[in-house]
Amino acid sequence: MADYYAPDRKAAGVPRRIWLLVLALLGLVVVGALLARHVYYQDLQPRSSSQTTQLFTVDRGTSVKQIASGLQDHQLIKSAWAFQLYVHSKELGSQLQAGTYAFSPSESVQQIVKTLTVGHVKTNLVTILPGRRIDQVQADLINAGFDPQSVKKALEPSQYSDLPALAYKPANVSSLEGLLWPDSFQKDSSTDPSQIIRESLTEMGQHMTPDLQAAFAAEGLSPYSGLILSSIVIQEVNKPADQAQAAQVFMSRLKSGSTLGSDVTTRYGSIIAGKSPNNLSFDSPYNTHLHPGLPPTPISTISASALAAAAHPAPTTWLYFVTGDDGNTYFSTNLQDHQALTQKYCHKLCGN
Repeated sequence: MADYYAPDRKAAGVPRRIWLLVLALLGLVVVGALLARHVYYQDLQPRSSSQTTQLFTVDRGTSVKQIASGLQDHQLIKSAWAFQLYVHSKELGSQLQAGTYAFSPSESVQQIVKTLTVGHVKTNLVTILPGRRIDQVQADLINAGFDPQSVKKALEPSQYSDLPALAYKPANVSSLEGLLWPDSFQKDSSTDPSQIIRESLTEMGQHMTPDLQAAFAAEGLSPYSGLILSSIVIQEVNKPADQAQAAQVFMSRLKSGSTLGSDVTTRYGSIIAGKSPNNLSFDSPYNTHLHPGLPPTPISTISASALAAAAHPAPTTWLYFVTGDDGNTYFSTNLQDHQALTQKYCHKLCGN
């Protein structure tokens, strides 16, 4: 009788179970990929049917990630992730152009990206950006085509004494620093820069509502002090979601009588004195490492989120924070943790 091999049924069943498991895993991968693909294409679609346009500014050097986050924060797109993936998949990152654009939620990601790559900016607009010193605003207006002498004259506060925003400024302050509301303003060949400044100051007066001033008062701040704190917050913290927590840290230090310890105010003092912006030891009234309390004036234009944060600090107990090179802000309750977070996340910005 010829020998033959009879396979072990139990042994033969193991590969079958493995194959079933592999097939099941493959099925999950395929389903997951199809689901992700569906979500991706859905997120490329318009956020809504609203035709209302918003002005959106892309500064020079802004990354694709920052543009995507900004569009999502302004509720112009569904997903920052989908925007980034689309731009990178089409290799369009280097083609996105700086400028001020008018977008609406009814536009798809593809339409918005096309506008950004073609550079269809709103050429009849002049933009005052958040977080700009008054000398930078002056340069921006000149770059927008205004005569330098007319810009210099337009920034003299005395001609706007009829506007509510000027009532916040102490009599001994001779600058509009921090009083200009950031926005885009219409411009044609006959526009004088003083018209732009007047519109901006008018908007500031409208944003400084009685409720907002009451909120400042509840924190022990005058409207002008609130603007000072707002300008520090916007310079220190990139993300609007973190600004109220940063405001809480500063308010805690103010109420305890300790120094604010803000690098951005100290740098501002160095810059306006013509010194190195990285000279944190330079002694000026703006050096909040050396002098307690707020600096004498705001240090830049503000934003709606920074203004709200200063008026309504978060109910947290943080004592320290550092904004890292990645744009995220890291909070802590003790110096040891703060130093560790600084060492870990802040190298370029902190000079480490």
